[in-house]
This record gives sequence, C-alpha cells and structure tokens, in this order.
Amino acid sequence: MVTAQHEGLNKIATFNVEYTRDMLRALFDLPIPKSGEACLASPDLSEADPGVCRADAAILYGKGKEKFGVIVETQRAPDDDKLYSWLEYIANFRAREHCPACLIVICPNREVARWAEQEIFTGHPGLTLKVLIIHEGNTPVITDVPQATENIGLAVISAITQSRHPRFADIAATVQQALDHIDSDQAWRYARYINLSLEGDAQREWERGMSTMTYPYQGEYAEGLLAQGEARGEARGEARGEAKSVLKILEGRGVVVSDAVRSRVMECEDQITLDGWLMRAIKVEAAEELFD
Repeated sequence: MVTAQHEGLNKIATFNVEYTRDMLRALFDLPIPKSGEACLASPDLSEADPGVCRADAAILYGKGKEKFGVIVETQRAPDDDKLYSWLEYIANFRAREHCPACLIVICPNREVARWAEQEIFTGHPGLTLKVLIIHEGNTPVITDVPQATENIGLAVISAITQSRHPRFADIAATVQQALDHIDSDQAWRYARYINLSLEGDAQREWERGMSTMTYPYQGEYAEGLLAQGEARGEARGEARGEAKSVLKILEGRGVVVSDAVRSRVMECEDQITLDGWLMRAIKVEAAEELFD
C-alpha cells in the first residue's frame, strides 16, 4: 500500500536528481558520472505483453557510453515477492536503456533493512544479487550546516534514516538551516517531503522546528501544507458523498443495511474502494456482499 511516508521518500530520491547524484556517490561506489546529463526515466519496466513490472522510480545519468541507471525502491516491510521482481527490474532497465543499472532500496526501518540486505540467489552460477540499501546503519549523522549544505541530498535522506537517533532534534535543525541555502521553491518541497517521510515523535519534532523558523522558504512551506490540507478536505468530502451514494443505492433497492456496514462504508476514504462498492451496490443481494 502506498503511504505518505512511501511517497515522501520516493519524492526525496527523485525531486532533484543532481542532489541525489551527490548523495549516491557519497554512499556507494557507483560509476555515476560526476556531472552532465541527468533525468528521470520511466519506472515502468514491463516488457511488451507480460504483466506489469513497475519500480517506485528510476533515474538515468549521463549519455552515450557513460549512461548509468539507478532504480529506486522504498521498502517499509519485508516482501518476499521482491526477491524475485527486483532482478527483473534491473534486467529490464538494462535491456531498455542499453546501459548498466543498479537497484537502490530505501529502508526507513532498520529491521526491514536487515531483511533487504540478504543475498538473492538467482540459480545461475555466479549471478547473485545483493541490492544497495540506504538505512540508518550507512548514512551519517549530520549536525554541521556547511556539511549538510555541501550535500543536500545526503543530509535530507540522513534526516529520515536517523529519525530515531538521540540527537534527531539537532539533525532536523541542521537540515532546516541547510535548505535555506538552495532555491526556496526546492527547499519548501524538500521540507514537505521530509515531513511526509517521518513518523511519530520525529515528525512532531520536524514540525516544531519548522514552526519556529523565519527562513524565506518557510512561508512557502506553510502555504504548501495549507493547500495540501485543503485538497485532503476536498477529497474527504468527495469520498463521503460517494459513500452516501453507496448506501442510498442499497436502501433504494430494499437491501437491509446494518449499522456495521453503514459505519464501514461511511468511514472509508479510499476513492478506488468506494468506486468498487458503488458498482457492487447495484447488484448485491446482501449489504455484506459489498466487501467480498
């Protein structure tokens, strides 16, 4: 399931691929060109007619013989199916772009990182995949503003992976100050993506720090959160209206709706789920069949 944290981490990795370049070169020994062309690539790594094979994100660095691909995945829980699909991502990217490629997996949870670090035996002699993991064990604790400013991408991703560190308040304050040294539009977007990617006490600490800042990008950050809240409010309103439509169709057809069914339908805010229930409400014989 795509969560706010999942989306935030993907945005952090792909929003500014130049900052991501610096971050990846600092963390891993990868043959990514130091400068030059860099762009997002299609994360759809399917072949022409088999099932969908889609990564969270993909970046293409360089051109010609210097091209190098980076496939990005965010992993918040173990998923053994990925031990099979990850190799497919790399193979399909290489075939499509005619260049070497690697897989980077961002794990905000150290326990999940341990799972992701396992070697994946493909069955072919000598072909064993060990993906590259970004986690709290291999990202630095950055509390020096010049250091954070020098490598914004690394400072931002480290703020996420080090969210349980005892000095997280210092880490957060350092990143917030460092963001003032880049374009204000990019700064407030990074601030928002960090907020999405954090959870619990760390997220509250981040919001506390942002509320006390006076940097120019802070105003845009606050406006962005307000717009985001308004959009969520509109989405909730639309979902509530569709939920009522589901119940009205059932009742109009004479289908008995229990309190439990009514409560579950009205509490749902997922538009895709509600769309499915709306179609089912036309033909089910019992309200409980909506959820089958």
